[in-house]
Amino acid sequence: MRKTVTLDPDTEALIRQMMREHGWTFKQAVNTAIRQSSTAQGESRSTIFPTYDMGLPLMPLDQALRLAADDEDQQRLRTLRARQLARRVARKPNDLPR
Repeated sequence: MRKTVTLDPDTEALIRQMMREHGWTFKQAVNTAIRQSSTAQGESRSTIFPTYDMGLPLMPLDQALRLAADDEDQQRLRTLRARQLARRVARKPNDLPR
């Protein structure tokens, strides 16, 4: 397949260097560079991460979203109550709830 490609000066220099070192044609050097590049990228993508057994869950995971929502609701209530108390204290410093 015939295609027109515009190379940056640095990539052209790399291709010309490959041509000199290996005695390749321009076409051979470009094709080899593309093949080597795609192989190198494919190898770096296959990263293996370790896995660990975390044991049995401490709460029912089928209710995880509900539990998270409940926890968020409780945190919001604590924040609102703290703000209300701060407003009362700012208005009447002697009338604190006991």
